[in-house]
Amino acid sequence: MKKILKKISETAIRQGVFTFTDDQKKSKWLGNEPATKDEIKQAEDRLGLELPADYKAFLSIANGFASPNEHVEPSFVKVNEIGFLKDIDPKIIEDWLVHDESFDIVVQLSRSILVGGINEEQYFLLIPPIIENTDWKYWKFATWIPGEDDYEGLENYFINVLDFLAPES
Repeated sequence: MKKILKKISETAIRQGVFTFTDDQKKSKWLGNEPATKDEIKQAEDRLGLELPADYKAFLSIANGFASPNEHVEPSFVKVNEIGFLKDIDPKIIEDWLVHDESFDIVVQLSRSILVGGINEEQYFLLIPPIIENTDWKYWKFATWIPGEDDYEGLENYFINVLDFLAPES
């Protein structure tokens, strides 16, 4: 995953379409310093669950990651800032309740953990499994997307981000 994140960083900074800090430009890296095991454990204790392995692997590379394309992709927040969507933005769940055909989406949103896009137009959500030993769900969710963008995992999401940034590669 680190190679993909590095390629995303280098590509976005090279394209120069969006604003990046001087430190990001100099280092060619959009990520923060890695999270410690203690920081990850504190978040898990606060949320009352164990985070998925690939998200913890991401945190061991970067405890937060700036958006490479701020109009399309969310920035990922530090692990101490993640929380349940219902606590951070309850209005979005209320807004989806008015759509009878969207009940399943409302159920998923009410259980989801917001890890990216706080105060942005798009969110990245981790949705814990209902049944033990089943897979987590990974959603990009935005007002401009009709429903959710579902990903097989975090690395799959970042591969899609890289493909969007550099379709020729």
